[in-house]
Amino acid sequence: MNGTGAIAGVSVAHTDATVDEIEAAGGGVRATVSDLLARDGVEEAFAIRTCNRSEAYVVTDHTGDGTAALDTFAPSIRGAAVRRLDHEESLEHLMRVASGLESLVLGEDQIIGQVRDAYEESRAAGGIGPVLEDAVTKALHVGERARTETSINEGVVSLGSAAVRLAAREVDLTDGIAVVIGAGEMGTLVARTLDDTAVGEVVVANRTIRNAAFVAEEMDTDVSVAPLSDLPAVVPEADVVIAATGSPDAILGPREFADANRTVVVDIARPRDVDPQTGELSAVSLHDIDALEDVTRETREAREAEARKVEAIIEAELDRILRSYKRKRADDAISAMYAGAERVKAREVERAVTKLDAQGGLNEDQRETVEAMADSLVGQLLAAPTRSLRDAAGENDWETIRTALRLFNPEFDAPPDTPGDDGSIDAPADGNPSDLPPGMPADAVPDSIADRFDD
Repeated sequence: MNGTGAIAGVSVAHTDATVDEIEAAGGGVRATVSDLLARDGVEEAFAIRTCNRSEAYVVTDHTGDGTAALDTFAPSIRGAAVRRLDHEESLEHLMRVASGLESLVLGEDQIIGQVRDAYEESRAAGGIGPVLEDAVTKALHVGERARTETSINEGVVSLGSAAVRLAAREVDLTDGIAVVIGAGEMGTLVARTLDDTAVGEVVVANRTIRNAAFVAEEMDTDVSVAPLSDLPAVVPEADVVIAATGSPDAILGPREFADANRTVVVDIARPRDVDPQTGELSAVSLHDIDALEDVTRETREAREAEARKVEAIIEAELDRILRSYKRKRADDAISAMYAGAERVKAREVERAVTKLDAQGGLNEDQRETVEAMADSLVGQLLAAPTRSLRDAAGENDWETIRTALRLFNPEFDAPPDTPGDDGSIDAPADGNPSDLPPGMPADAVPDSIADRFDD
């Protein structure tokens, strides 16, 4: 891995895709990374998978290789559910994900841990190289800044978290039993919020058990899943029941709670999941969605204001990492170009001096004149391409830089009759400033050359 490639990404997330589509995209993190690394041209790979997103990123020298590799990530998913990202978009998106701006709950904290876990999993699979190392660690840094420098993660913002908070005011959740009905977006948020409390057990009930299990996999609390048909046996034992399905009809009524001792029921579904008459039971405290909207409005507006501060942090950090990327890529190409040219110069000067010695010999001053002329020729010939490479970096023209790296790779000065085994030019090695002419640092090549010309 030489650190000169560009990132391409693909995202299947809750903003555009269904739960089933997210689940169908890719596989486990390690398996996805291993599969991508086996694709032609892929040098690095990173993947992240949660209940709300499935994403993959690759680093390649050619954009076509990146596109082709990622075509295998979500081949059967409708196009509108798949978002493709170029290098700059990938960097920005990773920062937004880690800071919580792309989450269902704006600014939620769980995602930064999930990004960190995905990074470690991808590293274990051999997918993290210099480019993704910079990208993902920068995203994690931005996520930490967002949470320490702003209030993006403070307060209740979703109906799901508000429902849990309201229930906790009425009943002690410690070691209690909570039932979450529904495994869609809202049910997922409720389950996540409960996972951060002291509740003893959570039951996720859903019409499709597979979706309930997907939500349960994300939780650390003792959790089980159940079909909706089991609710009559489950809800009487619960301390809290939070309903959030998309059913057109009520799925719970007074009959299901007839044997309840003390149960707080929060119905955040529209239309209602719980028959309003259930609230007439003395053992049941029933709340509907209208009771929660006022609770969430103020904190949602506050988080949106904080989100603008996070976006300013991302803008500054994105500019910083892009400038670093451009500078490094240009310097890599320039260093490789000068290293190759210096080898050719040294070889040809030695040949010339040997011939001149055979014709009568050279004194030290004459030898220095020959070497100075060779240095001048190298400097003058490479000054223009040096400026062009710097301009290409400034204009995000990565193809020009990659082409230069291929043209001026360490083998470019090999004798014409000794090509590579397949006749092709190998990928470039990392440039090394020590290969440049004495006193010519990689970040000052044009100026130092100009000074020598003036002298």
